[in-house]
Amino acid sequence: MRIKIILLALVLFAPLLSSCGIYKMDIRQGNLVTQDMRDKLKLGMTKQQVRYVLGTPMIHDAFHGNRWDYVYRLEHNRKLVEQQGLTLYFEGDNLVRIVDDNPPVETAPTKVEEQVKG
Repeated sequence: MRIKIILLALVLFAPLLSSCGIYKMDIRQGNLVTQDMRDKLKLGMTKQQVRYVLGTPMIHDAFHGNRWDYVYRLEHNRKLVEQQGLTLYFEGDNLVRIVDDNPPVETAPTKVEEQVKG
């Protein structure tokens, strides 16, 4: 009988206790591409040179081997704060087209609060 009461109390009060004082982490996903990194990209660069400047692309598409996608998302308190995308197209081993979806981040953000206020 005591076990049933304890289990019932846990089921009823667990949602209340779990929401009190729990820290919600900032969630950063993908490749952060700064303006300095974008400025170094030049048409005609090889895949190896692009990988040196930007790092390995976040998304590898088996059907489009000549397309590299660099995607970045930042969530604070489960709300999307920032999102950016950069798509690079290659012909053979050379960079031929750059599609910049969103404005770049000036530097790597250190505090989300400063970024949300600004």
